[in-house]
Amino acid sequence: MAEKTRARTGHAKKAAPSRRPSRQGPEHAARAACQSLEKLIGHHTEGVSSVRRGEDGWHVVVDVLEVPRIPDTTSLLASYEVQLDGDGELLEYSRVRRYRRGAADE
Repeated sequence: MAEKTRARTGHAKKAAPSRRPSRQGPEHAARAACQSLEKLIGHHTEGVSSVRRGEDGWHVVVDVLEVPRIPDTTSLLASYEVQLDGDGELLEYSRVRRYRRGAADE
């Protein structure tokens, strides 16, 4: 039995232009928060304590070395809460805590 093939009629689909997704993941948010904060406050970031997605973007807590001392356990660090929009652009930041490196949370 011979197979019948039918040519497609109509308009050819055009490939949609590739777009960057408007929402990035938590890794991107953490990296963007650290980079933006370092540029603004001029202190080295030590790490990220938390990342959570909010309705309007990302809320990231970044730990920063504010006053390096010798020995290192006496250095002063601070935690900054950084708010980013869905694309990772900084909206606002504020210092929420300052502490000695060797100090434990109560």
